[in-house]
Amino acid sequence: MLLKVEGLNTFYGNLHAIWDISLDVGEKEIVALIGSNGAGKSTLLKTLAGCIPARSGRVVYRDEELRLRHMRSDRLVKKGIVMAPEGRRVFPRLTVENNLKMGAYTRPKKEWTDSFTRVYDLFPRLAERRGQMAGTLSGGEQQMLAIGRALMGDPKLLMLDEPSLGLSPLLTEKIFELIQQIRDQGTTILLVEQNAVAALAVANRGYVLKVGHVVQSGTGRELLSSTEILRSYLGTQ
Repeated sequence: MLLKVEGLNTFYGNLHAIWDISLDVGEKEIVALIGSNGAGKSTLLKTLAGCIPARSGRVVYRDEELRLRHMRSDRLVKKGIVMAPEGRRVFPRLTVENNLKMGAYTRPKKEWTDSFTRVYDLFPRLAERRGQMAGTLSGGEQQMLAIGRALMGDPKLLMLDEPSLGLSPLLTEKIFELIQQIRDQGTTILLVEQNAVAALAVANRGYVLKVGHVVQSGTGRELLSSTEILRSYLGTQ
């Protein structure tokens, strides 16, 4: 098991945002987190990335227990836990290539070449635009750049927060094809996604969050076939 979370609790001030969440992420899996807005999905990713301190609980990554209340994000990145945040958050006044370099800042420069090759192979559009300012890219290209930047950190666990947000159906389909390709290359993915159908279609397993709690889990296929999930989260009758 790559990642094991037990009884995780996170607060925003006095607001209890994550309640006793437990989940597992296996090696080379895509694990999807689905739920309505405000369910705690992004908060969970931010906690695991070290952006928000956990109040209590246990997180074990590659057989090492992490002290998330005291762990800096850059140290987690060095361990291989990397997040591509919601909203892309590229550096608009830096070129594509310099944005990618920002994702590799924790690694020795001698290791960058292989990562550049991997990213440009996955995203040929970025190779074509490597000298272009990131702020002039389309929304889909910026999303590719955000994922590529995260891959430059050589993640063992890649956490993607709403990768299809604001994209056309055609680009959404392309992004999910790339997510599967990244998994097939050996990178484990923890995926937060409002497009539950697309997420569960590619996921090995999934967890359903509601108001900070895990309320259901199963394989992607099992959750897609659940009448309750279909009605509550996928907009079908």
